[in-house]
Amino acid sequence: MNTLFDKIWDKHVVQQVEDGPTQLYIDRLYLHEVTSPQAFDTLRDKGLKVFRPENEIAMPDHNTPSDQQEVITDPVGRRQVDTLARNCAEFGIKHFAMGSTDNGIIHVVGPEKALSLPGYTIACGDSHTSTHGAVGAIAMGIGTSEVAQVLASQCILQVKPKTMRINIEGELNPGVTAKDVALYIMAQMTTSGATGYAVEYAGSTIRNMSMEGRLTLSNLSIEMGSRVGIIAPDETTFNYLKGREYAPKGEAWDKAVEEWRKLKSDDDAVFDKEVTYFAKNISPRITYGTNPGAGIAIDECIPSLNEIEAEQQEGFLSQLDYMQFTPGEKLEGKPIDYCFLGACTNGRIEDFRAFASIVKGKKKAPNVVAWLVPGSWKVRQQIIDEGIDKILGEAGFELRLPSCSACLAMNPDKIPAGKLSISTSNRNFVGRQGPGARTVLASPLVVAASAITGKITDPRKFL
Repeated sequence: MNTLFDKIWDKHVVQQVEDGPTQLYIDRLYLHEVTSPQAFDTLRDKGLKVFRPENEIAMPDHNTPSDQQEVITDPVGRRQVDTLARNCAEFGIKHFAMGSTDNGIIHVVGPEKALSLPGYTIACGDSHTSTHGAVGAIAMGIGTSEVAQVLASQCILQVKPKTMRINIEGELNPGVTAKDVALYIMAQMTTSGATGYAVEYAGSTIRNMSMEGRLTLSNLSIEMGSRVGIIAPDETTFNYLKGREYAPKGEAWDKAVEEWRKLKSDDDAVFDKEVTYFAKNISPRITYGTNPGAGIAIDECIPSLNEIEAEQQEGFLSQLDYMQFTPGEKLEGKPIDYCFLGACTNGRIEDFRAFASIVKGKKKAPNVVAWLVPGSWKVRQQIIDEGIDKILGEAGFELRLPSCSACLAMNPDKIPAGKLSISTSNRNFVGRQGPGARTVLASPLVVAASAITGKITDPRKFL
């Protein structure tokens, strides 16, 4: 009667504190430059070493520029990246340095190198750590003090969450991607609908989804309030991981897969909450507000004021005021200033293939500034090997260097105040892409269609 989450959690319990949290063993800790410095300082202050450095992987991603990576001009960003390198050298942690072929966004590199594996517990001082749950792992973002806990003991104190299963059934409509599925779920459940739960995604839609799509879906779990978004490993998972750099090899691989096949919720497993949605009801989507749950189908209108509950109207109007939109307005056809393809949400090879499928043989709108940023150097090389860079170049797009880029305003790729950006990233909060920037979240297909027309555009017109 156990859920997949229960099975993995229970195997990693070191001890249960009476009337308190669980001491949970962590198989893999990821570190980046923003949240790790204070954790290392804590170790120094207490005279501690890293307990199991071989289980930790570090790389800079938030502050790395996407136009060149010879130098970081921002002194704060440069200091954070340099400090990470020094800390890793001092404490013996594997460091994938900026500009090296191992580098990229930590939530893209982890799965693509098979550093994230089924049955693992994974932690990182970053909220989108939930991404790695797509391989069948418990993966969660943690705070800086908790990063120090893991560095010192390879364990963390956590309260076990409740469990929720979200079933998606049926075949996705043309032009609909995993990003649209996630935005649809958020609109139905709100951005706090999964707070306090570990979410398992299941159903025929999920089973037929690629690993890249599953990674996108799990990535956005935090935007529903859940720190964990997990998907049972299957043949799609195994085919994705097999042969990758850190995957088990030979007999060890066969033995691992045999164990991984057991990682699924029992037929009679009971979840604390269960909901079901149907793929036929999902269209390409966009957001209109300043949280990822404030979204609509691309051919719908923003809700009118009388469609919003009275106690939520003030917040609704505040979001629209910031976005310079009005109730009942249709966003399809609205001019855009910037487009961004990338982030740990949509910076994988499948996302660039999708973008290229729309822009091939066409031209970027002259009024649009476009940043196309792969999530890793491996993805960038795949883009080149497959000739996607040539398609992009002929359409007037530049392929940039791996970085978190315009997902967040911590590197040079910032959207200017007042400008409207359509983005494949994960958050549209006030100022997320730059002070005063306005962000519409969408899939790579929607962003591509919009980039060539210069306005928010339904990608189904180009399919």
